[in-house]
Amino acid sequence: MTLLKYNPNNYRPTSFSSLLDKFFDDTFQGGSQLDFTPTVDIAETKNAFEIHMQVPGVKKEDLNIAIEKDMITISGERRIENEKEEKSFHSKESFYGKFQRSFRLPEAINVDKIQAKQEDGILVVTLPKDEKQVAKKLIKIG
Repeated sequence: MTLLKYNPNNYRPTSFSSLLDKFFDDTFQGGSQLDFTPTVDIAETKNAFEIHMQVPGVKKEDLNIAIEKDMITISGERRIENEKEEKSFHSKESFYGKFQRSFRLPEAINVDKIQAKQEDGILVVTLPKDEKQVAKKLIKIG
């Protein structure tokens, strides 16, 4: 099993009802496709999977990582700094707000040894492979 990447820009509703739910949630709760959605790179090494999430300007205390069943969910908020009245922006392209990204975990992950660190605006979540599970999958044909 591999990690599956959620891509909000390729949203495909499963039914007409879910399409309407998304429309009304985005419209009346102030959301849009322009909300802050951090980009993610997923890599695999011999011993682990790594999730690299770009979260510039997000403080450690504003990030949460939760594991439930076979899913890992990273959520948080990029907050707007208090703007002084003496500044008048002519252009503002930065996005702010709450975000949440979820990924399905592979079967061969050692959940007890998952680690996370944030450095230079990048959150790196390391998902070590379970040595017992990996060993079971290596079968030599003689």
